[in-house]
This record gives sequence, structure tokens and C-alpha cells, in this order.
Amino acid sequence: MDTRSSTGLVGTLVIALLVGVGVGGFLAGYVIDSPGEWLAPTVGSLAVAAVVVGALIALGSGSTRRLENPYW
Repeated sequence: MDTRSSTGLVGTLVIALLVGVGVGGFLAGYVIDSPGEWLAPTVGSLAVAAVVVGALIALGSGSTRRLENPYW
């Protein structure tokens, strides 16, 4: 296995682990227990995060110089 493929595998495993921890925390905090007064701020934070990530993805995919990088 070369360095790129092993690094990609480790990166993918780390992201999967973080997603699992996030889903587990969400289930423990909001599905099993009562969310109470924290539901609205949580939904607002998730909406803002989704908009920011979507905007960054749109900016990155619309870039005309993405393949001019010496890395590629």
C-alpha cells in the first residue's frame, strides 16, 4: 500500500468515527432524552453549519483554477 492510499484510508476512518460519535451524541441527547430548551439553538446551529458547508462546496466546485494546481 502506498502512502496516498493508506493516508486516504486513515482519513476516511477518522471521518467515519467522527460521524459515528456525532450521531451517537445526537441520539443520546435528543432522541433518548428530552431536548428541552436546547432544541431550537441546536437546529439553528445545524442550519448555519449546513449553509456554510454548502457555500464552501459551491465555491470550491466553481473554481476555474482547481486543476492548475501542481498537485494534480
